Amino acid sequence: MEKRFEIYAQLAAVIILVAGCFLVLRPFMTAMLLAAVVCVSTWPMYLWLLHKLKNRQNLAALTMTLSLTLLVILPLALVAYNLADNVTAFYNAVRQSMEAGPPEPPAWLTGLPLLGGPIEEYWRNIASSQEEMLALAKRLLEPARNFLLASGILLGQGVMEMSLAAFISFFFYRDGEALIRSIGVGMERLAGIHAANMLVIINSTVRGVMYGLLGTALAQGFVATIGFAIAGVPAVMLLGVATFLLSLIPIGPPLIWGGAAIWLFQQGETGWGIFMLLWGFFLISSVDNIIKPLLISRGSSLPFLLVILGVMGGVLAFGFVGIFIGPTLLAVGFSVVQKWTSADSTTTS
Repeated sequence: MEKRFEIYAQLAAVIILVAGCFLVLRPFMTAMLLAAVVCVSTWPMYLWLLHKLKNRQNLAALTMTLSLTLLVILPLALVAYNLADNVTAFYNAVRQSMEAGPPEPPAWLTGLPLLGGPIEEYWRNIASSQEEMLALAKRLLEPARNFLLASGILLGQGVMEMSLAAFISFFFYRDGEALIRSIGVGMERLAGIHAANMLVIINSTVRGVMYGLLGTALAQGFVATIGFAIAGVPAVMLLGVATFLLSLIPIGPPLIWGGAAIWLFQQGETGWGIFMLLWGFFLISSVDNIIKPLLISRGSSLPFLLVILGVMGGVLAFGFVGIFIGPTLLAVGFSVVQKWTSADSTTTS
C-alpha cells in the first residue's frame, strides 16, 4: 500500500512539474516552435558555416541569427511600419476624392459592348446622389481600412515573435548537436526501432514545407517586382516585399498586383493596367501553382488542402508566424500518420 502511494505521489509530482514548466514557457511557445522550424530548415547551411569558421559555434550561431534578422525580420518590420503609417493618409485621401464626386467615366469603360450603357448609367446615378456615394464609400473604405490596420498589427506582432524566435534560434544553433542527441534518445524510448525513421521524416517534412513556402514567396516577389518595374508602378521594391510576405497567404498576391492594376487604370494608363492584370494572373499567380507543389513534394506529400488549412489555422492559433508553423505541424503529423499506417499494413500483411 505504501509503495503504491509512493508511485502515485511521484507521478503527481511529475505531472505538476510538467504543468508548471508548460505554464512558464507557454508565452514563448510560438517563438520556440518557429525557432525550431527555422533551425531545422537551415541546419545544413549552419553546418557548412560552422566548418568554414573552424567549429566556432558561438560565431556561427551569431552569424546565422544576424542573417535571419537582416533578411527576414528587417524587411518585415519596414513593411509593417509603412503599412501602418500610410493607411490613415490613404484612407483620408480616397474619402476626400469620393466626397468631391467621382470623375467622368473613362471612354474605354463606357464604350464596352452591352455593358457600357448600364455602367455609365450607374456611374451617373452615383454622381448625382451624394448620400449614395457616401454610403458606398463607407461600405467599401471602412472594411478596407480595418483590414489594412489589422494586417499592420498582425505584421507588427509577427516582427516581435520573429525577433524572439531569432534570439532563441541562436541557442538552438549553438547547442543543436546536444539537442539532437537528447531528442534522439527520447524518440528512441518512445518510438523504439522506428525512432530513426521518424526523425528523418520530421526533418525532411519541415524542410520541404519551409522551402516550398519561402521558395514560392521569393519567386512570386521577384516576378512581381519585375512586372511592377515594367509597368511603371511606384514603390517597386516595397510592393515586391509586400508580395513576398502576402504570398505566404493563399489569396495574398492578387491584393498587391490587383491594387497596382487599379492604380494604373486610375492614372489613365489603360494599356499598362491590362498588362498588370495579365502579368499578375498568368505569371505571378501561376508561380504558386507550379513551384509550391514541386518544392513541398520533395520533402512531403502534403495535400494542398492541408497547406491552406495549416496557413489559416496557424494564423488563428499563433498569429502571423503561424503561416510557417501551421503547415509544418500538419505536414509532420500527416507524414507520421502515413508512416505508421504503412508500417502497420506491412506488418499485418
